[in-house]
Amino acid sequence: MRWEDLRRSDNIDDRRGGGGGGGIPGGPAGIGIGGMIVVGLISYITGINPAVLVGGYEAVTRGSQRQVEQQAPARQGGRPTDQMGDFVAAVLGSTEDAWQKIFQEAGRRYQAPGLVMFQRATRSGCGAAQSQMGPFYCPGDNKIYLDTSFFQELATKFRGCSGGDTACRFAYAYVIAHEVGHHVQNQMGVLTRVQQAQRAAGSERDSNALQVRVELQADCFAGVWAYHTQQQYRFIDDADVRQAMQAAAAIGDDMLQRRAQGYVVPDSFTHGSSAQRQRWFMTGLRSGQVSSCNTFQAREL
Repeated sequence: MRWEDLRRSDNIDDRRGGGGGGGIPGGPAGIGIGGMIVVGLISYITGINPAVLVGGYEAVTRGSQRQVEQQAPARQGGRPTDQMGDFVAAVLGSTEDAWQKIFQEAGRRYQAPGLVMFQRATRSGCGAAQSQMGPFYCPGDNKIYLDTSFFQELATKFRGCSGGDTACRFAYAYVIAHEVGHHVQNQMGVLTRVQQAQRAAGSERDSNALQVRVELQADCFAGVWAYHTQQQYRFIDDADVRQAMQAAAAIGDDMLQRRAQGYVVPDSFTHGSSAQRQRWFMTGLRSGQVSSCNTFQAREL
């Protein structure tokens, strides 16, 4: 991925200790995103199961959350200057450019999200944010929360990319673009409508099915971003796309459940299977059209 020419975003709040440092993938690894429970508070407020990125499970206990709230007050930081921060700013800037153009062509105004980089823990508009949660989008303050140690976990624990830092960069960018996709859904009113439908759902199974469609649409929107950015910068090649597909496969619900418990329970899926995540990302990447991402009308996911 050739990211150096991408415009840097100024909508980043760097709360990492000492202003942040380190290269890609950067930062100490988190406690692990293996097969543990989802943090109910953030899931309830956002309507988005932040179990994974794009996909792992959250590993948070109530006791550790209380400890984080006591020990990790929010700190306002500036624009990052290290390599990892520069990379994140470049990816976020490219999403701003792509979605601003798409919204403008539709006669609407795109309001870019903020992105908070942190280490271990910070506060968000949806409550405490911990690295164990993986990246997530909070509609409460229109911000994405990212501890970039998740990238290291994606590459090593989940084998979501291979070949070293340089080869993994588009997989990392896909993570960010997926969360931006949730912000686009929020601006379009999708999240509000889905939350209402989930509250009216007759069962957890029906609620989960709606959540899967939310997540797959965010994957498709990530593909739409990549399409438009490719048109302007020619910043990826086939090898980069394969890395993103490897990441999508690694964090599919079926893969995660099989790794964590040895069997798969489709009714409990909240993000979609590996094949579904790959298919919807490629749908957006090939078409570049928001209209192609209507997972809620699709007969087959």
